[in-house]
Amino acid sequence: MLVRTLDEITDTDADIKTPNWRSKRIILAKEGVGFSVHETTLYAGTVNDFWYANHIEAVFITSGEGEIEDLATGEVHQLKPGSLYLLNDHDKHQVRPRTEMKTVCVFNPPVTGREVHDENGVYPLVTEETA
Repeated sequence: MLVRTLDEITDTDADIKTPNWRSKRIILAKEGVGFSVHETTLYAGTVNDFWYANHIEAVFITSGEGEIEDLATGEVHQLKPGSLYLLNDHDKHQVRPRTEMKTVCVFNPPVTGREVHDENGVYPLVTEETA
């Protein structure tokens, strides 16, 4: 059994900070469970273009409000606490938080924590041996 708190992750190498968002990687590929779990905070008024070409991501909004646009179709969905979106087709998307939004994200395959978004918003597929 693994028990981990956000306090244990804060300001470690598993706490990734950018001008638009902050992601605390709670469970990573090294745990060997087939997915990773992150708490991500998106900052109010930012525009975030993402495309997980190598991963499937589910995002559950726990606080805050905003919207997500499917960049292939132009369809816009409103996001609020209790909303979940699933990028089940490697969807190119844009997230626009109106207020600070806290989310819980699950990735498959799991991220290692070393990934960096490229110019297209894509995480490369990085693998590592599990613990």
